[in-house]
Amino acid sequence: MRIVLAEDLVLLREGITRILAGEGHEVVAAVADAESLVRAVVEHRPDITIADVRLPPGFSDEGLRAAIRLRERHPAEPVLILSQYVEAGYAAELLSDGAGGVGYLLKDRIGELDEFLDALERVATGGTAMDPEVVAQLLNRGRRRGPLAALTAREHEVLDLMAQGLSNQAIADRLVLALVSVEKHIGSILTKLELPPGQAVHRRVLAVLAYLDRAADRPLTPAPRAPSGADPAGPAR
Repeated sequence: MRIVLAEDLVLLREGITRILAGEGHEVVAAVADAESLVRAVVEHRPDITIADVRLPPGFSDEGLRAAIRLRERHPAEPVLILSQYVEAGYAAELLSDGAGGVGYLLKDRIGELDEFLDALERVATGGTAMDPEVVAQLLNRGRRRGPLAALTAREHEVLDLMAQGLSNQAIADRLVLALVSVEKHIGSILTKLELPPGQAVHRRVLAVLAYLDRAADRPLTPAPRAPSGADPAGPAR
């Protein structure tokens, strides 16, 4: 795949570039700020863009805003957003256009190479990839309330993987289940949660995340997750 990468930290930018090159991908542009990101994507039209949420000059959500601008110009432009912390509201915002081809991962996930590459492939081919910790945060906040409490243990497992953006077949492979069993579990989940059946995977993810947000009884808010060895009192990245 041809990839545009936006990350202001030089060591991380170079590290991701080398990882991707080692897997046979080409980083056609590696930039450090949001404006350069937009220019690079317009120039190179990559197969997928990987961008940090927080980029210069403001280090707030410039990377996310740039990605949304790009998708407004070029609908379904595949974008994988990286963040240092779980900020679940960004996941819903990325999914809100309903077009698919979006992902939101913690930077720690890069070290789990198989998961990172799987997410990259899913997003590049129009799928969805939500970080397991984002989904876990929502599930843990809402699982004791309302219809979520009526789900079986297996249905909770399936719901978790649904919300991450896995296809029915991928869920079956992950849980070592027959595809027909997964389809039955999903049908039961959608019925219990009163969600529309038969949706495309990315729309299904959006519906599930929206439901989990409502079940949590409060709006999505950032929940810092300090990286291993980092000073939790240090500046947010």
